Amino acid sequence: MRKGGSPLPPEPPSRAGQLVPHIPEELRTERMLLRRWRADDAEALAAIYTDPDYLEHMRALDLEQTRAQIERLDRAWSAEGYGQWAAEDRADGSLAGRIGLLCHRDWPLVDGPVPEVGWVLRRDLWGRGLATEGGRAAIACWREHLDDPQLISITRPANRRSRAVMGRLGLVYGGEARWHDHDVIWHALDRA
Repeated sequence: MRKGGSPLPPEPPSRAGQLVPHIPEELRTERMLLRRWRADDAEALAAIYTDPDYLEHMRALDLEQTRAQIERLDRAWSAEGYGQWAAEDRADGSLAGRIGLLCHRDWPLVDGPVPEVGWVLRRDLWGRGLATEGGRAAIACWREHLDDPQLISITRPANRRSRAVMGRLGLVYGGEARWHDHDVIWHALDRA
């Protein structure tokens, strides 16, 4: 406790005696609240994961798988000091999707962890610039709070919409890879 009885701030996450970088757990963009996950987000996120347009490029997750994913995303905040946020539409408070940074320890093209910026949004919100808006916020956090020399973004080759967002965010085409039994393409942004 500090003088006056106010609690000390929580200890930052640590890994093997080293401090883990920590990005804000909540950010406001012009149209979204990017925040930590809550258990009641699972049903809305699971609905996104069963949308036919989402399924063109990604695999379906049922409600239990979505709950498990939310738990993994939440654990990432403790282990890595960052993770993808729940993206809440500020206009109506509904879950818009997920946006932010993920730490990949199994990316086949580097030896060690690499952060990825990514997004998944409800179909009715596509084409409104929300992925770009949230991606910019995530990239700003990477630049300010993390020291990784490169940030990547990964998608399937046919996902032209995500590839376009990557370009708007300033990521440059890096190549193709085989990852988790899928052919993917990746774009990268080097720390300038």
